Amino acid sequence: MAADGGRAVLPCSFRPKSQQFLALCAQDGRLRIWNTDSKTLQQEYVPSAHLSAACTCVTWGPCRAVQEVPQRKRRKCEAGSAPEQSDLLALGTAAGSVLIYSTVKGDLHCTLEGGHSGPVNSVQWHPEDSVLYSGSDDTHIAEWDLQTGKVRCKWKADRSAVSSLCISPDGKLLLSAGMTIKMWNLETKEVYRKFTGHSTMVTTLCFATTRPPDSNGMYFLSGAAHDRLLSVWYVRSDGKDKNSVVSFTLTDEPQHIDLQTSNSKDEAVRLAVVCKDGQLHLFEHFLNGRCKKPLSPVCSLQVSTIKGDSPVPVPLLAAALCADRQNLMLAYGHHLQPVMEKTPFNTSERHVCLVRDVHGTLSLSVDTAVSKVKTPVVNKQSKVLVPGLPGHKAPIKLTPNEAEKRKKKDITTEISIEERLNQIELSVEGRGAGKGSSSLQTDSFAVLLVQGLESKDERILTKIFQTKKEMLIKNTVARLPPSAVLPLLEELSRRLQGHPFAALLIVQWFKAVLTQHTSYLSSLPDLVSQLGSIYHMIESRVKLYQQLTRLHGKLYLLMTQVATNNSAEKVGNISHKAQLVYEEESSDEEEGSGDEGRPDDDSDNWEEDEAAMEVTKDKKNHKDEEDDEEEDMNDESKTNGDSDLDPENESEEE
Repeated sequence: MAADGGRAVLPCSFRPKSQQFLALCAQDGRLRIWNTDSKTLQQEYVPSAHLSAACTCVTWGPCRAVQEVPQRKRRKCEAGSAPEQSDLLALGTAAGSVLIYSTVKGDLHCTLEGGHSGPVNSVQWHPEDSVLYSGSDDTHIAEWDLQTGKVRCKWKADRSAVSSLCISPDGKLLLSAGMTIKMWNLETKEVYRKFTGHSTMVTTLCFATTRPPDSNGMYFLSGAAHDRLLSVWYVRSDGKDKNSVVSFTLTDEPQHIDLQTSNSKDEAVRLAVVCKDGQLHLFEHFLNGRCKKPLSPVCSLQVSTIKGDSPVPVPLLAAALCADRQNLMLAYGHHLQPVMEKTPFNTSERHVCLVRDVHGTLSLSVDTAVSKVKTPVVNKQSKVLVPGLPGHKAPIKLTPNEAEKRKKKDITTEISIEERLNQIELSVEGRGAGKGSSSLQTDSFAVLLVQGLESKDERILTKIFQTKKEMLIKNTVARLPPSAVLPLLEELSRRLQGHPFAALLIVQWFKAVLTQHTSYLSSLPDLVSQLGSIYHMIESRVKLYQQLTRLHGKLYLLMTQVATNNSAEKVGNISHKAQLVYEEESSDEEEGSGDEGRPDDDSDNWEEDEAAMEVTKDKKNHKDEEDDEEEDMNDESKTNGDSDLDPENESEEE
């Protein structure tokens, strides 16, 4: 779903030919069928997976009977009475399944599953056979057999997602579009023609004539996202149809298109286009060859309402050309409660503005057969017991002594409004100690909140809404009387429109109110008008969350790469030259050359140490030499036999 200016493109479709019913799928996934004659809600259907798999497209079936399903094949498609296909709706979902809804039964007719792995963007009925075609984000087109509920054929249509489909009036050709437009032969499943011209995703396809291509009279039109032109293509039998032949100018991207086809060259094509800006443009043109200049609308229509003293535009949701060629069926306003109107149009006026009192007509008119809410009949003598109001619980009987003690206790512990406000301020700021700084009880918060809502005291409400305790918020909301629920929602919605930081606390109060008072809110007849603005406000706040998350991831990746490159450069800039080099001497010849890496201050000490080491070494060598000489002399004396002689004998011989 694309969004533009806060408006989401919602799938909606008028019933063909009669325009008696309008099928509209809201953002909450619910299918609502409105009766355009009685202006009431005819049916409402909630799919089982409406929250996780919202409806993406809706198409009414053609006006003919469906063959009854055989007994042995009654699995997914329910058999029984054969409804008309004009009473069937095909709903494409974001989960890849297709739901067939029956307006006669008010329930699903069958479910088509297993054909796509991505969201379904477009569904088209075959005008003659019981066949349905669907295009999906998985780039495939599926052909469904409605009698068996299974896929008959599936083929790859494009490199990108298949965003739109359209079948020719004779049922022999199929148009599919993604970034390019292809025309398929449904018998062979082969490409018959290929058209290029849009720079963005094609969102709209529609045949403008009922003539076959052999007669050189087949035209179809296409519209793309963010494109303010509708292109008309001419399908020729010789294949020389590469460019569009006619262009219609719009004020914004087309959202809903309805046309009355041309059966001959003498009959003009009438086209009604609703743009995303809420305007309706009417075109009337004879398709007979190329037109050089873009065509402007013959009439533009805008709906507005008076709010205060100035007119406010009301967006159009859908429009349909009636069969009488003199009236238009319009649907405008809010998608939860649209306003349907059948109005005549005059092409002699180029610009038409319809002023309507939309707020006066937006009263919820639901058929009694659909509504399940019953209003009880209350007599004047009866007493209604509502949760949260005095009298709901049975009174507790107390003895006289207990009643007197409780009365004295209430008198001594009762504090004024000013003291309660001071206690709130102290509890919020986390200051103070002792008896005066104790936090307020839940009942005190509820009483203060009711008083602040009734008196509209900004000081009291601001102090109460500043609390961050989830349990205290939950208990306070649970003790509120039902009469204070709607004023509380209005005050919360008003504060939510302020600074975004306030939403952190306001959302917790919203959650508590919707959780604790669900049964009361569901019983209100004007709940749509009360909660519609809140829903759209929250939706507008979170619609850009996914894009911002993607942007955050990309920026984080870029910053990580930049930091990695900077760290790599710092590592590469490290100097590989040593700050200090010490070379050990290898010989006596290198004594003078080994002082390059030594510090200058310690050079003298090193020389003294070397001199001392040399003296010690010389002494040791000299001592070793003397020992060697003595050993040699002893050896010689031993060899000469002098070792056995005594010193006295030596003296005698002398």
